[in-house]
Amino acid sequence: MAVLVNKNSKILVQGFTGTEGTFHATQMIEYGTDVVGGVTPGKGGTTHLDRPVFNTVAECVKQTGADVSIIFVPPAFAADAIMEAADAGIALVVCITEGIPVQDMVVVKNFLQGTGTRLIGPNCPGVITADECKVGIMPGFVFKKGRIGIVSKSGTLTYEAADQVAKAGLGISTAIGIGGDPIIGTTTKEAVELFMQDDETDAIVMIGEIGGGMEAEAARWIKENGNKKPVVGFIAGQTAPPGRRMGHAGAIVGGAEDTAAAKMQIMSECGIAVVSSPADIGKTMAEIIGK
Repeated sequence: MAVLVNKNSKILVQGFTGTEGTFHATQMIEYGTDVVGGVTPGKGGTTHLDRPVFNTVAECVKQTGADVSIIFVPPAFAADAIMEAADAGIALVVCITEGIPVQDMVVVKNFLQGTGTRLIGPNCPGVITADECKVGIMPGFVFKKGRIGIVSKSGTLTYEAADQVAKAGLGISTAIGIGGDPIIGTTTKEAVELFMQDDETDAIVMIGEIGGGMEAEAARWIKENGNKKPVVGFIAGQTAPPGRRMGHAGAIVGGAEDTAAAKMQIMSECGIAVVSSPADIGKTMAEIIGK
């Protein structure tokens, strides 16, 4: 399998009957994802999109055997939704919700330590294993099956990279949108590690942005581990003014290493092929792996 999700993954949707949950669950089902049911407190016992609705995640897991959850719950309640999923033994939780208070995420991050649950997001587009399973809000048709992994803080740049990789005659194993908030469940380095260990991924596209030290941490890890697979990197926010939040809550230049230039330099020094424009991602990847 590729990483995190595959055709055997059983997905439950938290916030299933809401507008967002309904729309994206429909798209996921059309893509071929095995959505086994959903959770909306107070609506247990009903059906929605021909799937059963439950009051709690624990009940849904017991009845359906779901092992992945995707969360479309409003920001005020999303942290609780993540913890409820972890408490029910869900192995992978993908939280799409944007605007969860940072304080809530501090609690979640602590809660998840020592559980067997991996969190992707919040404020992310989700995870897709091409032609097998889509757990997220990305346009599925863009992702052609292949052997390139994508890890990205940006949603739209994930789709852009996938499209370019396909047009370069290559394809995607899995794409992971890790999210743009200051506190997220899975870091760039952790996502890169998954791809480095995956037999079905030959090379990696790593897309970062200003703010935080995740890209530098990932780049140094890649170098320390012998640059086992080729990595193409891009950092968004090259023209961002210091001290101003740009789009994502986590995209703010705090210190010297937070700038795009600093991150790009560190990545280059660690043997990553850094492109200065996202338009060059596919072309560069094709050149590197000798397509």
